Amino acid sequence: MLNNFRYCLAFFTLLLGLNSHGQQALIPLPKKAVWSENQLDLSHGARLSVDGTVGKNEVTLLEEILRKNDVTIKRKRNLPVISLYIVPALNGIDSTEGYTLDIGPKGICIKALDTKGIFYGLQILAQFEINKSHFPYVSILDEPAYSTRGYLVDVGRNYQPVSMLKEQIDVMAKYKLNVLHFHFTEDIAWRLESKKYTGITAAENMTRWAGKYYSLEDFNDLIDYCEKRHILFLPEIDMPGHSAAFSRYFKVNMQSEKGILYIQDLLKEFAESFPSLKHLHIGGDEVKITNKSFMPLITRYVDSLGFKTYGWEPGSNLQAETVRQLWMGGPEAIDPTSTLQYLDSKHLYINHMDPLETVTTLFFRKFAEQEKQSRQLSGAILCSWPDRAVEKPEDMFLQSAIYPAILTFAERIWRGGGESGWKANLPNKNTVGFSEFKEFENRLLAHKNKYFSNLPFPYQKQSEMHWELIGPYHNQGELEKTFAIEQDLYSDDVKVYKQQIVGTIILRHWWDSIVAGIIDDPKPNTTFYARTRIWSDRNQVKKFWIGFANLSRSYASDTPKEGTWDDLHSRLWVNGKIIPPPAWEHPGRKGNLESPLVDEGYSYREPTEISLKVGWNTVLIKLPIGNFNGKDWQNPTKWMFTFIPYQ
Repeated sequence: MLNNFRYCLAFFTLLLGLNSHGQQALIPLPKKAVWSENQLDLSHGARLSVDGTVGKNEVTLLEEILRKNDVTIKRKRNLPVISLYIVPALNGIDSTEGYTLDIGPKGICIKALDTKGIFYGLQILAQFEINKSHFPYVSILDEPAYSTRGYLVDVGRNYQPVSMLKEQIDVMAKYKLNVLHFHFTEDIAWRLESKKYTGITAAENMTRWAGKYYSLEDFNDLIDYCEKRHILFLPEIDMPGHSAAFSRYFKVNMQSEKGILYIQDLLKEFAESFPSLKHLHIGGDEVKITNKSFMPLITRYVDSLGFKTYGWEPGSNLQAETVRQLWMGGPEAIDPTSTLQYLDSKHLYINHMDPLETVTTLFFRKFAEQEKQSRQLSGAILCSWPDRAVEKPEDMFLQSAIYPAILTFAERIWRGGGESGWKANLPNKNTVGFSEFKEFENRLLAHKNKYFSNLPFPYQKQSEMHWELIGPYHNQGELEKTFAIEQDLYSDDVKVYKQQIVGTIILRHWWDSIVAGIIDDPKPNTTFYARTRIWSDRNQVKKFWIGFANLSRSYASDTPKEGTWDDLHSRLWVNGKIIPPPAWEHPGRKGNLESPLVDEGYSYREPTEISLKVGWNTVLIKLPIGNFNGKDWQNPTKWMFTFIPYQ
């Protein structure tokens, strides 16, 4: 009983993010970890003991970790031992990806049921902050809540060089994601070389990034790169939808008799070119089915080539053996009596999320409303769909919070759990959920500073940004209507509606029926205000991220008009002084998916500079709303704001 109490105390100390007992800022947080104040001194070297069945890549990874921490491998018998063992059974571990990691006076020992577990144990060890070759004593028992932990990259719409893809694969491996969903065929372009139909990748058959595609050698390189990192390479040949590039080249519809012969030819060539691949995503979404025999026929053909199939749900008439990837609709549990297999990607499209909202939303996600893997659901796939053209590939990582999203998703999909329903804002300060988020945010920022200093990582600390919302005021549809709070924001007559801690507040989500905003019962023709105070220890000019109506990277949204933050007449004052919006590069431009975003979002433009005085500085934000109907579906009404100091 006493030992159990000590374990629980140590574990909850870890959850709270305290720095005692040598614990480390690890992502994802291990299932169980007991830390000690003692340390293992490896400054004089260590001996190596590796099971012969452990993979060569894992041994190389261990050697890299030791070199980084100035640990020399020697043959002396009296030195601590670093050991990697694959064992037939481990108490408390059921998954082949699970592992135990023990550091004590005799050395470091990682045990697992499979090489994959050894790899993940080493990834956690690699995250340790080591001082002068001294490793903290710890006992870790860890395994994932879900066996499928994926990330989708859409290179069909916006090409990415192989070097950039490998960078993302390295990040995936570091944080224990194990499926790269590779979407390379689109209306815009077919981006894989074909030796039989060479013209399919010709520049004239692409409408964006013309002539940019992947050779068979590139593909094999990516497959091998993933395999060495225990990542399943899951290519997607989208059929029969998103196939305009196919039709431009072959001059036929994919669902036609000739189209079926051509796509079968391409599939056969694909299978022969990449014999190691055994999984293929066949798409099936967003298409009018004119030939109901198409998908059953293609599924049987792909199956005959030796592939397990995956498809989008809802979509075309998928077959029972095809794994369904959920993408539309609200939070909903899967029927526990179903015999079908699913993956969750609902509201996991980070291109639709504000960069700061990305982390708060993903941290609390409960996949398909369940705590962990079930017979029907093996996991989830996080998706990056940059539908809109970008000037350069790096822009995708600033417009969407791709790396913060990967780390947060990795934390949740490995640990499981989460909260029911989808929420856009943080829970109340006095909740366990808020405490857990704050502890995770500290780890996230530690990783940002340590591993992403030279990579785009659009995230700032949110857990100390306190807001008071005041309202509602009825504006009768006059968005510029003023109220007394603008003259005296701390008047005794001002009543606080709600308090919130976060950097981005969404008053009413544009998908209000399935994602909760902060306003409990939002009404049209309403104005709210948000106020806060910021302390400055001196007179200074400080940078801030400021944004309203964050533009999605999937809609052809119009840009703000000159002299405005958004179409809602939102306004901002600091110490009573109006803060003007940026001088937009393309003010009032009609939305077009081929017109790249350049400065419309706070995460990819220069931060706003604001003069602060010594002491407390007041911030007031005006948030009017008329009706909730956007100008059109490309321009939904987004009642929201972002305001946070930029570090």
